[in-house]
Amino acid sequence: MNVERMLRMIAGGFVAASVLLGIYVNPNFLWFTLFVGLNLFQSAFTNWCPMMAILRKAGVSA
Repeated sequence: MNVERMLRMIAGGFVAASVLLGIYVNPNFLWFTLFVGLNLFQSAFTNWCPMMAILRKAGVSA
C-alpha cells in the first residue's frame, strides 16, 4: 500500500473513531475530528502532512 492510500485510510479511521467517541463518550472528542479535517485542508495547499512524514519514516513506500 502506498503512502497516499494509507494516509486516506488512517484519516478516515481517525474521523470515524472520533465522531463515534464524540457521540457515545464525550463531545470533546469532536475537536479531534476538527483537527484532522483542518490538517487535511492545509495539506491540500501546502502539500505537507505530518502523517505522511511519519509514514515515510516508518518505511511505507511512495
